[in-house]
Amino acid sequence: MLGKLIVVAAVTALVAGCASVPMEPEAAVSKAMAFEAPAQGDAGLYIYRDSILGAALKKDVWVDGECIGETAPNVFFYHTVKGNQEHKISTESEFSPNDLVLKTDGGKNYFIRQYIKLGVIVGGAGLEAIPEEEGKKAVSKLKMAKKGTCSK
Repeated sequence: MLGKLIVVAAVTALVAGCASVPMEPEAAVSKAMAFEAPAQGDAGLYIYRDSILGAALKKDVWVDGECIGETAPNVFFYHTVKGNQEHKISTESEFSPNDLVLKTDGGKNYFIRQYIKLGVIVGGAGLEAIPEEEGKKAVSKLKMAKKGTCSK
């Protein structure tokens, strides 16, 4: 049964095509890809999606209730927050948002990976904190999405 669901999901993704979102200009991408430390007192968040699973799905991402944007396969966002505080990163899922609470230090960058998981009706999404070097490697292969547009 699970095998049939996976096949149906894969065929649906191929037929539906890949989701796309507006992208940032090259200057913004180059600046973000430098991975410089944020201003003292701030922390940088790289929120990315590097999986092709659920290629037809776009999923909203919020930080502390602020819309960061919709993800699509192989994109990332860069967003600064106040350091030395806890922040709630949220993504929409099949039935309700999934949250990740992250304690940040000023002057540091953090990498949060959004992943798509199989759902009952449509794929859901989750978030996980990734070590810096692994995150840099993943983000360096992605495109930077324009912030600010969420579906909900």
